[in-house]
Amino acid sequence: MASGVACFIMFMSTLDSLLLSRDIYYREYRFADVFVPIKRAPEPVARRLATIDGVDKVDTRVVAPLTIDIEGFQEPVIGTVTSIPDHGEPLLNRLYLRSGRLIESGHNDEIIISESFARAHSLKPGDTLHVTIKGKREQLRIVGTGGSPEFVHQVRPGGMFPDYERYGIMWMGRTPLSRAYDMDGAFNHIVLTLTRDANLQNLMDRVDGILKPYGGIGAVAREYQTSHRFLAQELAQLENLSGVFPIIFLGVAAFLLNVVVTRLVGTQREQIAALKAFGYSNLSVALHYLQMIMVIVLAGIAAGVAAGTWLGHMLSEIYVEYFRLPFLHFTLDPLRILQASGITVVAGLAGTLAAVRSAVRLKPAEAMRPEAPAVYRTSLIEKMGLKRMLSVPSRMILRNLGHKPVKSLLSVLGIALAVAILMTGRFQGDTINYMMYVHYVLSQRDDLAVGFNEATSRHALNELRNLPGVEYGEPFRMVPARLSFEHRSYRTQIVAFEPRSTIKRLVDSELRLVELPPGGIVLNDYLAQDILGVETGDLLTVEALEGRMPKVQVPVVGLIRQDLGVGAYMALDALNHLMQEGRAISGALLYIDERYASEIYQHLKDRPEVGGSVIRTQEIRNFHKTMDETLLFWTTVATIFSVVIAVGVVYNSARIMLTERSRELASLRVLGYTRGEISYILLGELALLTLAALPLGFGFGRALCGYIALSAESDLYRVPLILEPSTYAFAALVVLVATLVSSLLVRRRLDKLDLIEVLKTKE
Repeated sequence: MASGVACFIMFMSTLDSLLLSRDIYYREYRFADVFVPIKRAPEPVARRLATIDGVDKVDTRVVAPLTIDIEGFQEPVIGTVTSIPDHGEPLLNRLYLRSGRLIESGHNDEIIISESFARAHSLKPGDTLHVTIKGKREQLRIVGTGGSPEFVHQVRPGGMFPDYERYGIMWMGRTPLSRAYDMDGAFNHIVLTLTRDANLQNLMDRVDGILKPYGGIGAVAREYQTSHRFLAQELAQLENLSGVFPIIFLGVAAFLLNVVVTRLVGTQREQIAALKAFGYSNLSVALHYLQMIMVIVLAGIAAGVAAGTWLGHMLSEIYVEYFRLPFLHFTLDPLRILQASGITVVAGLAGTLAAVRSAVRLKPAEAMRPEAPAVYRTSLIEKMGLKRMLSVPSRMILRNLGHKPVKSLLSVLGIALAVAILMTGRFQGDTINYMMYVHYVLSQRDDLAVGFNEATSRHALNELRNLPGVEYGEPFRMVPARLSFEHRSYRTQIVAFEPRSTIKRLVDSELRLVELPPGGIVLNDYLAQDILGVETGDLLTVEALEGRMPKVQVPVVGLIRQDLGVGAYMALDALNHLMQEGRAISGALLYIDERYASEIYQHLKDRPEVGGSVIRTQEIRNFHKTMDETLLFWTTVATIFSVVIAVGVVYNSARIMLTERSRELASLRVLGYTRGEISYILLGELALLTLAALPLGFGFGRALCGYIALSAESDLYRVPLILEPSTYAFAALVVLVATLVSSLLVRRRLDKLDLIEVLKTKE
């Protein structure tokens, strides 16, 4: 019961604390409701937007990519710099300063960097950085470190995991950034907040209509803003987990209470009869047992709340560190304690009502007589002709299990649930390892991906291929686009590469290679069926959101099942034709010789048209680092709680069996059976129950992991149901060890059995 309450409190306190911390951060630092990237618009356009009904505040900005040269760090570093007022706070998306100060007017070389980037490179106010913005090299002085609510989850464009060493967020004065990025008197990004009665979709349509002549590619609501979406998805997953595991723990607790109280009622028949004979009512007898149960329940609640609060605070700190929230407002809502208490009380009562009911219904005269002797029958295995192969103790075990099938099944169920929970602790690791294997080993096989600031000709690829150490290279093109079918639409990126590419390949979730056709578009099945509702053969409206922004209809020529993102794919020549451009590329995927890596990285740093690069091995390291921080905690907690369940079920069952059968076992000792033989009778039964529980637990665990995978499904990712053999082995091993420890504890009591005292016991 303490485990169930602790699990519930841990998840719910973490969820409440993160929601509270996020909401306070968003509110106090004025997180925008709508984000609109555009190509270039003059400042007077912002005044037109401010007159739209439902718009509360409008703030224009300049946002630019940049490359960063860190002294002593050889790998390429990219970043995003956002303008803030030359003096004072931004109107929206204000900065949280961890150290230093804001930028001062007239100091055009000042910059503020994200706290995470500063920590990764040991940077502090007063240090200098060399950056390149639109081909212009600048030396900037750091005056502060901090963060902003729009960069809670700091992932480079197109990335999946944070890399604070190779991707930095920065803020610069509006005047110097506008000059460096050729945006004097103009802006390329605008953020808005809305009034409470605003119609979001109508307002966004009007904003898009005004900004489209200036290269607007469509307003993005906060719900779809990258950082917010990652955080919201993680919180939704946390909420799903909070409803599953406490129920399992409390279900097992109810079962254990039922076993204990049923046994007590059976051994206290004479006392119950005497009390009733002296005039105690059925209600008094029932209250006696219910009060005893409530003592157990209240003790479990108290221990669970204390443990859950401690674990919740630890889990909250892990999430705060992962998402780089500037502060944690840890809270334990009293309502959550009431919810946990109410669920636990109901579980406790549900587990014992049948036993209490049997105590109340006992009549004094009947209760004063001993229970009728148990009737044992030949077991099914013996009937199958295997009787001669079984020793007498083995037949005793089988017949006793057959005598109490319900109790045996409940014991098997409890142990199976422990196995299931252990499997969930390692399931996420198995799944993510598989997803990363598919993405980085089978599909994205480059050593180095190089992206350009703007689409360029294939001559850039030839230049990269000719660099010393570059063994092979292939081009790719990425175009942001809005895909529409009937009344549905979705904004994503079309990725294009050559049909017979060997570095970039399409691999579905069944690990099959999918040939990219020369014409048409191939869609991720989740994007096609769940979001757009299209099938192979339908005509899809594709509106490009860069360049000439053409809008054409393209046939859907294939669907592919993938677990990461919601991609759309075309052949490179087909996408170039759609974009009404020559043989343009967005970047190159390269195989490189590691011996020349430093020279290649330095060359990329010196190329102003290079917008960034991704080193595959480093991406994989970032993934493992992130997973080690988050999964290790849950795996540890799940293991501890599962051991509690396994030991609770096995040890409790063994102790009750010992108490119920002590006279029988002592009689066998008097008849000449050794301690080993009577131990075999008792503990062999436990071993059979545990072995029977393992396959059932594997089935429960797979079903539970399947539910977790289904509940996590979104356009960010779909979680495949992957369980490695090591996960089954780990779950089985932990439960078997827990069973062995429980058995040893019972064996110690069995060895100390007082034969004389037991044989004096009345029938």
